[in-house]
Amino acid sequence: MTMQRNSLSSITSSRHSLMDWEGTDMPEAPSAPENLKEAGLTLSFLNEQVLRSLLVRGTMLGIDLAKLLCLPFKVIEEALRFLKDEKCIEVMGGDLIGHVSYKFALTDLGRTRARDALKTCSYVGPCPVPLEDYVEQAYRQCVTGIHCVPDTLRSSFSNLVLPEELFMALGPAIVSGKSMFLYGPPGNGKTSIARCIGDFMNGAGGDIFVPYCFQADGSIVTMYDPTIHQPSNGTENERLDDNEATIRRLLNTHSIDARWVRIRRPVVVTGGELNLEMLDLRYNVEANFYQAPLHVKANGGVFLVDDFGRQLVSPKELLNRWILPLEERRDFLTVASGKKFEVPFEQLIIFSTNLDPKDLVDDAFLRRIRHKVGIEAPSREVYTRIFDANIKRLGMNACPEAIDFLYERYYNRGRNPRASDCRDLLEIVQAICRFRKQPVKLTPALMADAATTFICEFS
Repeated sequence: MTMQRNSLSSITSSRHSLMDWEGTDMPEAPSAPENLKEAGLTLSFLNEQVLRSLLVRGTMLGIDLAKLLCLPFKVIEEALRFLKDEKCIEVMGGDLIGHVSYKFALTDLGRTRARDALKTCSYVGPCPVPLEDYVEQAYRQCVTGIHCVPDTLRSSFSNLVLPEELFMALGPAIVSGKSMFLYGPPGNGKTSIARCIGDFMNGAGGDIFVPYCFQADGSIVTMYDPTIHQPSNGTENERLDDNEATIRRLLNTHSIDARWVRIRRPVVVTGGELNLEMLDLRYNVEANFYQAPLHVKANGGVFLVDDFGRQLVSPKELLNRWILPLEERRDFLTVASGKKFEVPFEQLIIFSTNLDPKDLVDDAFLRRIRHKVGIEAPSREVYTRIFDANIKRLGMNACPEAIDFLYERYYNRGRNPRASDCRDLLEIVQAICRFRKQPVKLTPALMADAATTFICEFS
């Protein structure tokens, strides 16, 4: 990424102005470096990357080595020349089109030095970007830059039936890009709402860029995670055939830095399995490099803590861990040596809970949660709309009498209606009909049978 080498402190001090940036569909792409300095790498680091790559992969063409390291060939050429002069690599042949077609192999001395480099760090793959570049790019593509108005948001909620006042409360929370507390009794769509917000970010939020890895305090931290980050279709190089894309990359003509992956905005969902270790760097002792924690991988997107209050870690411990990030939009990670470095905390974080927020957190933390949205039991009008939507989805017949039965038998006698009851009860009716080998036709009697098994403990 071609940019002035600012200190991390100067970048983070200007983060608020970057967060106010009104983004378009996609932030500016990092451009390919022209030399080692622009790549933010030292010659010694690149030398070790080349040695490890040749040790693990064997003899390689110059063009394939450039592809593996995700750098233009002219950037790695300096390292190849140095290692050749040092008698660590040799040229095994090649075509007449230039050094990119040469076959490079390790010498005996090169293998010895490559093994030493592998003991220091066994990472082989795309070269890292500097931490400063990652920080600046993360702030340029923060969630507060997403264009969100009612018309664009409604399409992401088209599969849900929401009261208008609830929908209008969710919009400003998304626009703020800060934090959100969804609370209320179970079964009324908190998780579904959170996932719809994620779908909106993922679909309408535009593409962003994440590096394969970045370098901090001399350590490599892997960032790109294919289980979380969804590559965007239709990127420039994907539209080109392989030969043209290769030539563009080698010539470095208006090309994007290949160390970055263009993705849809990420959506990270955690539940009861969340613990404090998942919010710290994961260190691979044998490989001697790190993996970024979940909330860092979620930068630019959504981080959902579902069923909050039932995690392996206590709410107090978890919230104490996030007091500073929620307030200042930055976090600190610690490497094995004990040194800390700063990273952005730039995602819309959503806490979803069935429990009373006052029983989980104190006022100091609630103050840092910018938006608190209660998801209450549906009114009968909303319940009917949800019921009818599920009837349509399952291909059933309309039966208002079934709803009358539920209210007379259960909801008017103390059981609060749940939005999820509609789906669950109608699917039970469907199962009953299939088992009895009869057409799926909803009747009050079938609803009574379904409710007997589903709501029996409340009768």
